[in-house]
Amino acid sequence: MSFMTTFARVLATTALVSAGSAAMSADIAVIGGSNDDAFWNIIKKGIDDTTPMVEANGGSVNYLRLVNYDNFAPDVVQLIRTAISMEVDGLVIPNWVPEAQDPAIREAIAAGITVILMNAGGADKARELGAINYVGSDEYVAGLAGGEYFGKAGKRNVICVNTLPGAANTEARCKGVIEGVVAAGGKGTQLPLPTTSFGNPTAVAEAIKAELIQDATVDGVITISAGDADSAAIAVSQAGQATPAMLGSFDMNPAGLDRIKAGTQAFAIDQQPYLQAYLAVSLLAAHINFGTDLPVFPVLTGPGIVDASNIDATLAGVKLGAR
Repeated sequence: MSFMTTFARVLATTALVSAGSAAMSADIAVIGGSNDDAFWNIIKKGIDDTTPMVEANGGSVNYLRLVNYDNFAPDVVQLIRTAISMEVDGLVIPNWVPEAQDPAIREAIAAGITVILMNAGGADKARELGAINYVGSDEYVAGLAGGEYFGKAGKRNVICVNTLPGAANTEARCKGVIEGVVAAGGKGTQLPLPTTSFGNPTAVAEAIKAELIQDATVDGVITISAGDADSAAIAVSQAGQATPAMLGSFDMNPAGLDRIKAGTQAFAIDQQPYLQAYLAVSLLAAHINFGTDLPVFPVLTGPGIVDASNIDATLAGVKLGAR
C-alpha cells in the first residue's frame, strides 16, 4: 500500500470521526454543595467559564446544588437520581458518602451516563465505580500536609474541627492531619460537630471555644472549611489562652486570606476548586463529544499551602475570581 493511499484512508477516517463528533453533544449535570457554601460558589465559576465551550458543541450544563446539609446523604442520592431522570450524557459528582452514593452512581453508569468524580472520592473509588477519572485533591495527603505544618511549627495538641462528620473527604482530611501531627511527636484529635452546625457560625464558634477552654493545652486548630475557620478565629480570640492556638483551614475565603496577611491565621490548604470544576466539565464534555482522554489518572489540583510566604500572589488570583 502506497504512502498516499494510507494517508488518504487516514484523512477519510478522520473526516468520519469529525463528522460523528460534530453530530454529538454533551448534556452534563454537575452536583455540588449549597448556595451558602462559599467554596461551591468558586466551583460554580469554573462551571460557568467552561459552559460556553460545552454549549458551542451543542451541549448543556446543569448545576444541581444541595439546598443545605441537614439531610446530607439522602439529598445527594436524590440529586443523582434527578440527573438520571434528566437523561444526561455525563455526570460530575463528588463522592462524599460512598455507602449511600455508590449504588446510585452505579445506577447512573448502568444507564449509560459517563461519570467523573470531582472533589471527593479519589482515584481508587473512581476506578472501583467505573468513572473515567477523578479531578481534585487527595484529601488524606492534604490533611497530612496540614499536620506536618503544625508539627514543624512545634504544635503538640491539635484539633481538627469536622462539621460534616461521616463524609469521606472530611474524615480523610482529619485523619491526615492527626497522623501528620502524631508523626511529628504531637497529639491530634478530631472534634466532630453535628452537621446542622455547618453554616451556623455561632454554634461552631461556641463549640470550639468550649473545647479550648476545657483543654488549655490545645495549641493548634484546623477546620474542614474556610467558613468554619471564620468561626474558629472568633473562638481562638475569645478563649483567653495565654498563647492563642495556631489556626489553619482547608480551603480559603477572603476573610481567611486577610487573617493570613495579618498574621492571625497561619495557613490554608488550597485544593483549587476553580480548576476542579473547569477541568472536570471540560474533560468530560470532550470525552463524550470527541472520544478524548488523558493518560493522567487522577488529575490532582492540590494540595498547596497558602501562608505568609505566598499570600500576595494568592490575593492577586483572588482579584481575578479564580482563587
